[in-house]
Amino acid sequence: MDNLLKLTIPRCFSDIGIHLVKLIILLFLAPSFLFCFEDTELNFQLELKVLLLLCGAQIAQNRPLNVQNAADSLQKFNLKKAAVQKALDNLCESGKISFKEYGKQKIYLARQDQFDIPDSEELNRMKEENANLQEKLDEQKKAISEVDAEMKSLQSNLTLEEIHAKDSKLRKEVDEMEKKLIKLREGVTLVSPEERKAIEGLYSEALNQWRRRKRMFRDVWDAITENSPKNPKEFKEELGVEYDEDVGVNFQSFADLMQHNKKRR
Repeated sequence: MDNLLKLTIPRCFSDIGIHLVKLIILLFLAPSFLFCFEDTELNFQLELKVLLLLCGAQIAQNRPLNVQNAADSLQKFNLKKAAVQKALDNLCESGKISFKEYGKQKIYLARQDQFDIPDSEELNRMKEENANLQEKLDEQKKAISEVDAEMKSLQSNLTLEEIHAKDSKLRKEVDEMEKKLIKLREGVTLVSPEERKAIEGLYSEALNQWRRRKRMFRDVWDAITENSPKNPKEFKEELGVEYDEDVGVNFQSFADLMQHNKKRR
């Protein structure tokens, strides 16, 4: 098992990180070595898992565990709380871990003398390595963010088929406009005076009908809502009535078009 712990560990890990990696290797590889043994070996396997869990929790999270914490963390191995409690008791008796009592609850801790404490020089080196790694991580995050932004930009662009369809539509519109422009340059009258007069008459009549019906509606609406207990606005919404302004239409703008056309002539 000691040979297993001599696997090459990347230099970017701190000494504490190296211990944690070793513990993780043991946690996942130990079952394959111990599976074939009898009950004694199975008990050792359970104790090893509990010990590794306890050490890992103190290294990674800087916190001890109670029996419930350990049982919850080892649930994926189908281990019962009673078995975990027995393993913790055996580890305490063998001196591999210690515990403190808080009322009826026991808090289990890994022995601190099993961890190598780095000196100030090593700590400074580790801090420098961590700073370099953090800088590289930030650069990678920035690069990923830029790639994501570029992908979103590309996805929002038109597809090749959409570009061809839009190009065809615009070319058709340009051709139609050019034909009209040629006729205008040649002095061809696109609309005869008679047609213009007829169209203006229809337009004027439509405006008069619009104005008259607006007035009729307003008279009827005021008569209905004057003595109604309902709020006029709520009553209007209930009936589904829409004013010109509700649908973005302005009567005066259409009337002004008629006046503007007369001034041009």
